[in-house]
Amino acid sequence: MRIVLVGPPGAGKGTQAVRLAEKLGIPHISTGDLFRANISRQTELGKLAKSYMDAGNLVPDEVTIAMAKDRMEQPDAEKGFLLDGFPRNVSQAEALDQLLQDEHMTLDAVLDLEVPEDEVVKRIAGRRVCRKDSSHVFHVIYSPAKQEGVCDVCGGELYQRDDDSEETVRKRLEVYHTQTEPIIDYYRSQELVVTISALGKVDEVTVRAMEALQRGEG
Repeated sequence: MRIVLVGPPGAGKGTQAVRLAEKLGIPHISTGDLFRANISRQTELGKLAKSYMDAGNLVPDEVTIAMAKDRMEQPDAEKGFLLDGFPRNVSQAEALDQLLQDEHMTLDAVLDLEVPEDEVVKRIAGRRVCRKDSSHVFHVIYSPAKQEGVCDVCGGELYQRDDDSEETVRKRLEVYHTQTEPIIDYYRSQELVVTISALGKVDEVTVRAMEALQRGEG
């Protein structure tokens, strides 16, 4: 299957992408991983992307598209892939369509993870990270530390990252609504959108997503 995964920040895209790709036996292709891999391998595209990032500018669509094209042409993606974080806007979606058409491929589904805005804010703004080890993550509601402000694992101080503040989350949601959400309508016109609720336990969302993909409807 060839799938595009969309949803607002805090919808659990990264977690679901890994699980679904594993269940479907296809590679999970995330934009973040593409950038990191190209920059660490110092490919021409990686150097180009880094030059924009170092200057504090957004990486142009054509560079992102070229990285995605290169990754989708790898042998492990022959039978399909799950795209996470790409396309991010309608122009990228149009470029992806053209790319797939050139390769005589088609998308099977666009999986839209739906979460109410207030839940997104609650999920992200409630996160607390350990200063000693950032892999130790807690949540004031869903997985609180035994002692408030103290990491259960190493005793480090727990804090809220600037990126996780309510103000920043609402700004990120605004960007999502303006730039990324329009691709849902773009793909809906192609009858590719499968919408599911991303509320509930992680396992429940995975089951819901698999069932919806198999039915081909949200």
